[in-house]
Amino acid sequence: MITKKAMLASAALVMLGGWSLTHAAGQGAIAPASPAPRLGASLDDVAPVEASQALPALDPAIKARADALFVDAEDVGETRALYVLRDGEPIYERYGAGFGPDSKLISWSMAKSITAVLTGFLVSDGQLSLDGPAPVAAWQRSGDPRGAITLKHLLHMSSGLEHIENGDPVWDGDTVAMLFGGGAGDMAAFAEAKPAAAQPGEVFNYSSATSVILADILADTLTPSQNPAARRDAVREFIQGRLAEPLGMTSLTPEFDAKGTMIGGSIMHATARDYARFGEFLRNHGVVNGQRLLPETWMNFMLSPSANDAGYGGHIWLNRRRPAGADAALWPDRGPNDLFACIGHQGQYIIVSPSQRVTIVRLGVTRDDQFPALRRHLADLTAAL
Repeated sequence: MITKKAMLASAALVMLGGWSLTHAAGQGAIAPASPAPRLGASLDDVAPVEASQALPALDPAIKARADALFVDAEDVGETRALYVLRDGEPIYERYGAGFGPDSKLISWSMAKSITAVLTGFLVSDGQLSLDGPAPVAAWQRSGDPRGAITLKHLLHMSSGLEHIENGDPVWDGDTVAMLFGGGAGDMAAFAEAKPAAAQPGEVFNYSSATSVILADILADTLTPSQNPAARRDAVREFIQGRLAEPLGMTSLTPEFDAKGTMIGGSIMHATARDYARFGEFLRNHGVVNGQRLLPETWMNFMLSPSANDAGYGGHIWLNRRRPAGADAALWPDRGPNDLFACIGHQGQYIIVSPSQRVTIVRLGVTRDDQFPALRRHLADLTAAL
């Protein structure tokens, strides 16, 4: 007999691909990728193809480092897209078999950084306060310690809320329960109901649920309606007008739960080129086509180390040393100090190195045991540039 728990476990394992969410940075959500993700597919028939657009001649040493992410698939996993920009211009673009420039690929936790930027728009508009209490109705009762949680605490993953990102077994984790289990119908309610386990600002606890709370705050700020369709429409219009259209990210597709809350910690979809547009926006500190969309102060906040983990900023990973015992996220011993990245489950990366004037997008499927090799390959490529 197949139990509900067994079905949930199977679904979770397929979605998680056997890889630690904390390592990569989480979860995301909406429309089907094009083509659909081939989780667990054999690599035997993968024949990477060059993109159609003409690119300048590339230094053979750089090309070899980039090609290695496809050639060394047994070590680093399946690379489905690799796109490299220097000074905003493409210098390398390649795709795995069955994928191309128009393929929408899943963000997983790279979505968290997009949620941070959307939050920044509303803070700069004066509709939200970074240091004021987070406007979550469930936390406003007298004596509730959660009432002291600020947007900054949420963005720094230091809210103090009880949360288990990765369960053992996997279905015992809060993230799986929120995305695929009992919390899936109303993810924000599931996340916001968690009790305080520490004081706000006391500990770093990576949490995909935290990003859903931020997404709920965004929707509540944009519309007073609790109608799911109205919430979805308000957030979609906001993303379109403030981010997707100005940056040219026409493929960006966020997902929502049944209550109309964007799954802000995980599942968005976009092409490699559009993820690179987002990376370039960050590299240029919130400026696109000469127009400032985000204040410099917000970009400085996002890219400054948080108090409890120097390797994490405002919903983005920094190339800094993390506390003892924390898993590696980037490569602080090798790369520039100003390098940062949006990182997602199974090896999704938007890597930005401002001092090198470089943005790299790598999308694919990498297992837990392959991550050290993947990081080495990406560090090698970055160093070669």
